[in-house]
Amino acid sequence: MVKKTESAILRRLRERKGRRAENAAALWLQMKGYRILDRRARTPACEIDLIATKKNLLVFVEVKMRARHETALEAVTPGLRRRIEQAARTWTTRRHKLQNHIWRFDIVLMSPGRFPRHMSDAWRAEK
Repeated sequence: MVKKTESAILRRLRERKGRRAENAAALWLQMKGYRILDRRARTPACEIDLIATKKNLLVFVEVKMRARHETALEAVTPGLRRRIEQAARTWTTRRHKLQNHIWRFDIVLMSPGRFPRHMSDAWRAEK
């Protein structure tokens, strides 16, 4: 029973840390002129951390918090990218006004004691 309790506590701590990172990333993007449309957008494929617009761009943002930016970037695997792309397709099907926007996939890397690193146009969607 102790192991289950410890893992539940660790899961909650990671969840809180992730939410703080996403909130900080959203604030960082807003300061750069982005408008946040959705947070933690759930789809059958996966959850998109942030969805934002800036002019005619529709930006799907993956936020990663790790001890170092380099390890955060490594966590955005090709499989995760494909799931985010599928989630983006699903999310936009119900938002007709946004379907003509140019899509972009960004990553915001977060590490303790460092400014966020915003990687705009981090990858291109596979056709």
